[in-house]
Amino acid sequence: MDYVAIIGAGVSGLTCGVVFAERGYRTAIFAKETGQQTTSGAAGALWFPYDAEPAERVIPWALETYKALVDLSREARAGVSMIELRQFSRAGEIEIPDWAIPLGAQAVIPSPSTSPRAGSAQRSLESFKSGFSLRVPLMDTTIYLDYLANRFVAAGGSIAANVQFKQLEGVDRKFDLVINCAGIGARELVQDLDLEPHRGQVAVVPSIEDFSCAIVCDDVPLMYAIPRRNDCVFGGTNDISSDLA
Repeated sequence: MDYVAIIGAGVSGLTCGVVFAERGYRTAIFAKETGQQTTSGAAGALWFPYDAEPAERVIPWALETYKALVDLSREARAGVSMIELRQFSRAGEIEIPDWAIPLGAQAVIPSPSTSPRAGSAQRSLESFKSGFSLRVPLMDTTIYLDYLANRFVAAGGSIAANVQFKQLEGVDRKFDLVINCAGIGARELVQDLDLEPHRGQVAVVPSIEDFSCAIVCDDVPLMYAIPRRNDCVFGGTNDISSDLA
C-alpha cells in the first residue's frame, strides 16, 4: 500500500495526513474547504471527551490524543498550550469523571468575589453549584491548522481545495486507502443517515486581560469562555439542525 487519499482538511484530516505522510506514504488530501473555512476553524478548541460514545472506546483514544497534544504543547509554533479548564454545573453536584482523576482533576467550589474590583464574569460564578478543574491541551486553531498543513506538505503531502466528492467511488482508483474525515459531509459521502448536524455559534472577541482559564458549563443553556493567544472564544450552542449547509 503506497497511495493514501484523505477526504476533509480539518484537524482530523490534516492529522491523519501528517501521520501517513511522515511514515512515507504518498498522501493527498481533498477538501471542499480548507484552513479557517473548515468547521475546525471555528472550534474553541479544548481537549475534552465530549458527547461521544461508546465511552469504553472513546476514552482510551482520547487519552492517547491527550498525550500527543501535551508533547505538541512543548513546540511553540504548533499553537497548542496547556490551560486550566474549570467545568461547572448549575443543576447540582458535578461528578469528576474517572478518567480525569489521574490527570489531576480537583473539585472546585464556586466562590464569587465580593471585591468591588471583581468583574461581572467573576461575580457570575454564584450561578454555579459545583465544579472541577484540570489542566488540558488547548489548540488555537488560528495557528494549529496552519501548523498541521505546513507539516503535512513538508512531509510530501498535497492538498487539493474546492473538491467535493458525492461518493467514495469518485476518488481516483490509484489510491490504496481512502480515509473519511468529511465530518457531516459523510452523511452524503457514505450515505450515513444516522449523522445529524448540530448548529453551533461562537463569538470571537479581543483578548481579555487577566483571563487565563477556560470556563465551561454543559447545563442548558450551554456556555463556555476560552482564552486563546490573541483572542477569546465565547459560546455556545449545540442544537440539532436540519441545515446541512
